[in-house]
Amino acid sequence: MVLAQDLERQQQQIIKLLDKKESQLLQQRELGEQIAQNGGDRIARLGIEITQQEQLKNTRLKCFERYSELLQKLAQPAPETLAMFVAQQQVLLTARAQVEQREDEILHALGEKNYAFTALRREHTELSAEVSSLKSRRSNIDMQQIELRMRLCAALDLAESDIPFAGELIQVRDNEKDWQGAIERVLHGFALSLIVPEQHYTKVVEWVEQTHLRGRLVYFRARSSSSREMPLLHPDSLVKKLALKPDSPLYDWLEREVAHRFDLACCASPEQFRRESRALSRAGQIKSAGERHEKDDRSRIDDQRRYVLGWSNSAKIAALAIELRRVEQQLAEQGAHMASLQTEQKTLREQLDTLSKLVEYDDFYAFDWRAPAAQIATLATELAELEAASDVLRYLNERLVMLNQDMKETEAALSTKHQLFGGIEVKISNASAALQSVNLILAADDYQGYTIQFDKIQELRDNTPASSLTVESSDGRESELRSVLQTSIDSKSGNASTLAGKIVRAMSEYKLAYPLDTQEVDASVAAATEYAQMLAQLNSDDLPRFEARFKQLLNENTIREVANFQSRLAQERETIKERITLINQSLTQINYNPGRYIVLEAQLTGDAEVREFQTQLRECTEGALTGSEDEQYSERKFIQVSAIIQRFRGRDGLSELDKRWTAKVSDVRQWFGFSASERWREDDSEHEHYSDSGGKSGGQKEKLAYTILAASLAYQFGLEWGAVRSKSFRFVVIDEAFGRGSDDSARYGLHLFKQLNLQLLIVTPLQKIHIIEPFVACVGFVHNHEGRASRLRNLSITQYQQEKQQQ
Repeated sequence: MVLAQDLERQQQQIIKLLDKKESQLLQQRELGEQIAQNGGDRIARLGIEITQQEQLKNTRLKCFERYSELLQKLAQPAPETLAMFVAQQQVLLTARAQVEQREDEILHALGEKNYAFTALRREHTELSAEVSSLKSRRSNIDMQQIELRMRLCAALDLAESDIPFAGELIQVRDNEKDWQGAIERVLHGFALSLIVPEQHYTKVVEWVEQTHLRGRLVYFRARSSSSREMPLLHPDSLVKKLALKPDSPLYDWLEREVAHRFDLACCASPEQFRRESRALSRAGQIKSAGERHEKDDRSRIDDQRRYVLGWSNSAKIAALAIELRRVEQQLAEQGAHMASLQTEQKTLREQLDTLSKLVEYDDFYAFDWRAPAAQIATLATELAELEAASDVLRYLNERLVMLNQDMKETEAALSTKHQLFGGIEVKISNASAALQSVNLILAADDYQGYTIQFDKIQELRDNTPASSLTVESSDGRESELRSVLQTSIDSKSGNASTLAGKIVRAMSEYKLAYPLDTQEVDASVAAATEYAQMLAQLNSDDLPRFEARFKQLLNENTIREVANFQSRLAQERETIKERITLINQSLTQINYNPGRYIVLEAQLTGDAEVREFQTQLRECTEGALTGSEDEQYSERKFIQVSAIIQRFRGRDGLSELDKRWTAKVSDVRQWFGFSASERWREDDSEHEHYSDSGGKSGGQKEKLAYTILAASLAYQFGLEWGAVRSKSFRFVVIDEAFGRGSDDSARYGLHLFKQLNLQLLIVTPLQKIHIIEPFVACVGFVHNHEGRASRLRNLSITQYQQEKQQQ
């Protein structure tokens, strides 16, 4: 009723506003006609034209301002006319081409400078490292060679002074410094060579052989006593210009070595250089025996950085320091030049970016704002003249402005009323629908059944936060109560689900422990009755009364049988060890290689399944025979024995896997890993170990196999190596064993069989007959003519050889 009254009131107000709007529209038309009659049409057109020109001017002015900003970056004035614009475009195109060309030049120059800078920086790093290294020692030898010697001495626990470089013990005499560059060239390679005293020679040879040096090393063996005599030196010999370190224990050896190697005549003139057979010039040209000449000018002859002679390096440090300062100065110059080029490059790229943007402005009239500005001034003048000439027109325009404002207010009020009217209509519609729904519920046959829940619903309302109940809020209150009820239902369902999960887990554990008793029962709450019946059955059977008898039978029968089984396996294991020992006794009599023999070694296998089986057997019998009365102990033993027996029988779904496992763990041979050790007879030390035949040639594999076969035959027949028993029977058949093997390995095997005095029957193709001739007494040829019937012809070896010679 209230909503209907509100709706009627709003409708009346809307009707009044509509009447007012219609009246205002009528007044607006009348004022428009009066203004037009007093010159208002021209004024209106002038206003429209001025507005259009203002818009055009503003658009062009913004474009002009952007164009001017770009020109300012290039120090160019903004064009005022079309002719100035065209001329300026040509200037910008030329400037762009020049900037692009200069940028290419700078890019190329930067590449070259960067390459040179990198090379200088690398040189600076190497020079700095060399100077630091030289300051830490007195030697002139370069750092790479010093580090190599440090590695050698550290590995052999030697002092660096024990193994000097030749250059550390030689220097040019002070009065011969003008020859130092040439002498350095001649002695450079020798100076970088290590001198190894006799007592360290063996260790140095082994270390160098076993070590990847990552470089080149030359060293001389300095024998403690040398039979070499001092040669007669040339009067101008290079050797006389050298001084050897007097306190060096290698002085005598070095003196003779230098005299023999470097007795070159130091020639002061080209004529003397041509006459001498072995000569050296001050410029570094070397003349060797055999008319060989050499001059290496890849570096300056006075470059002290390359000098390696002398036991003081102060001069070399000073030279390197000068070179280091020169490189640092060049680095600074290169860096400054590169920075300057990079700055110029950045400026050029900014100019190119600006020029690229200016290219987009190809129409002068797109930013010519002066033309619309002039047009606006002309139109404004005309408008002012028209407005000043008529007071009536001014009065009418003022009334029109006021009327337009009133019409806006009327339109806003009308819009507000329409919104209120629509909202009331929606409320009325919703209320009618809700009323109809409630009437249907009240008229339903089962309505009385719901009334008994009203008290509980009221209780829920009382326990929820209070809020006013209206027609509009009834749906929200219903949702709140529904949410409270659903939360309570979810909580109770969760508790029930948790309890059901615990019950199912307990059932699953019981089924896992007793699969035979529960194979037809599910692990679910629905099967609770079956589990209750099983519990009642267990209580009625009273199984604990039979526990003592079960333990007695477990100890007396099952576990003891397992212990007997374990004992039998242990006996077989010891038998294998004894047989290996006997075979090794035979192997020691065989020369596998000169001075060496073979020994078979049997180690316990590392196979996880075999080791696990052995551990399970021990656990089954540990403490079982001592008669422990611990109930938990007896049950644990039963479980352990049962697990092994089940695998022997084959578990469901795993029968093939368990069959392979049983064959593997019960075969005692699988408990060992066999290998062969080749040893020296002299001291029984190992020469090589064969864990398998991988990596060996075919002949090596055959030789090892024949050796072990011969020793096994000696064990099998109970032979004593080298003993002759003509009446004993030791027959061995060899069927095509030599068909694919090498001739050498076949001869080796036959020689071993001969040493054992075996009686051999060898079946072999004809191409191997020449190998077995020396080892057989007779030959039997088998021939099958046309594949119908085989024939055998027997010949003594003598008859065979005679017939072969006759053919």
